[in-house]
Amino acid sequence: MTTTQLINKQTLSTTALFGLLVMTAFLCMQCGACSIPVSAIVKTISAHLFSYPDLDSLERLHNTIVWNIRLPRTLLAVVVGVCLATAGTVFQGCFKNPLVEPYVLGISSGAAFGASLGIVFPSFFLSVQVLAFVFGFMAVAMAYTMARVRGQTPVVTLILAGVITGSIFSAFVGIIKYVAQDTALREIVFWLMGGFYYAGWRDLAILVPIALPCFVIIWLSGWRINVISMGDQEAQSLGINPEATKLLLITLATLMTAAAVSSVGIIAWVGLMMPHATRMITGPDHRIVIPVAGILGAIYLIVCDTLARTLTNAEIPIGIITSILGAPYLFFLIRSKGQRVFGG
Repeated sequence: MTTTQLINKQTLSTTALFGLLVMTAFLCMQCGACSIPVSAIVKTISAHLFSYPDLDSLERLHNTIVWNIRLPRTLLAVVVGVCLATAGTVFQGCFKNPLVEPYVLGISSGAAFGASLGIVFPSFFLSVQVLAFVFGFMAVAMAYTMARVRGQTPVVTLILAGVITGSIFSAFVGIIKYVAQDTALREIVFWLMGGFYYAGWRDLAILVPIALPCFVIIWLSGWRINVISMGDQEAQSLGINPEATKLLLITLATLMTAAAVSSVGIIAWVGLMMPHATRMITGPDHRIVIPVAGILGAIYLIVCDTLARTLTNAEIPIGIITSILGAPYLFFLIRSKGQRVFGG
């Protein structure tokens, strides 16, 4: 494929999917206990972006629901979906393993321990989000340090180190649960299942400055992931240092994942499913897979969050929805498209 053809294909696929993302976002913002027409959603957003006219009582209600609740929640779902899907693409490309997901290096367990500390001992530690971010990143640093042998970081060793690190932090979470009071224990359990219950503009202000530069750098490094996926020797022959490149990409992917997890809790399967779904649509070229996987992850999380808050009167943790949908999807991939997707 020539460079021009690649650019045309990339532009067409990302533009079409971005249009689908915008349409999905507006349709899902309609749904809820109070149904709001798309015209009212557009009017409310336009009022904040361009001017703010006097509003009657009904429009004030729409403003409160759309601008203060549903719009930041939808945008947060978009950013988190992009983070998890992009991180999954990076991990699968760097490890050359289609079953790897962002939490494989112990990010989820480390973040869970940090969040648990913040919930149970709020007066002694920093906020839940900060602790989840710090310990999630710390878990990956521990796994990477543990796996480093004579200047090399074998993939299998790194994954095993991630399993060990995750087990250690999971044990610490168990200890925190054991000593926690009932109220704190319930909060820990809900955090572990993930959700956008308290999404607001503040969460976006914290997450976007971390996620955006990481995503741009990873997207621009898509060709490097293509080379690394062929093997370390091939990468070295083309003038790429595979160890340094992997370290940079894994660090950026971990930063995105830790930031997302610290905001909304643990949401599984997104980083595993979206790269596979994207490769089935676009092929294996990471220059196209990265942006398309990010958009698909955003669409998927918007839909899952809408289901979580509308299926019952009480909101369902989104982690339950993604797990219910994710497991059959992976089974379908293995049974019907195993050779093409998993390289068998």
